[in-house]
Amino acid sequence: MLITTSENVSGKTLQHLGLVQGSTVRAKNIAHDFFAGLRQIVGGEIKEYTDLMYEARQSATERMIDSAKNMRADAIVAVRYSTCSVMGGCSEVMAYGTAVKFE
Repeated sequence: MLITTSENVSGKTLQHLGLVQGSTVRAKNIAHDFFAGLRQIVGGEIKEYTDLMYEARQSATERMIDSAKNMRADAIVAVRYSTCSVMGGCSEVMAYGTAVKFE
């Protein structure tokens, strides 16, 4: 499945099938908070949270792709990501785009 942030696919005529999206909500845990607290003191990347958000984006992307496959799409165009805080220590990551079929 082709996934792109572009609205078009070079050399292809697109039939729009509709919006597809996938999301996940992830929470911090005590171990992550402990190591993150240490990193805040000395500075630098908080790798525990970087990894957590990477996994969340991957999960949201996979769910978006599954939604497009259910529509028998060939590609997803105009892909975007958004994040928001759901409650203290929890964040939602959403991947969304337009499922298309090549004509």
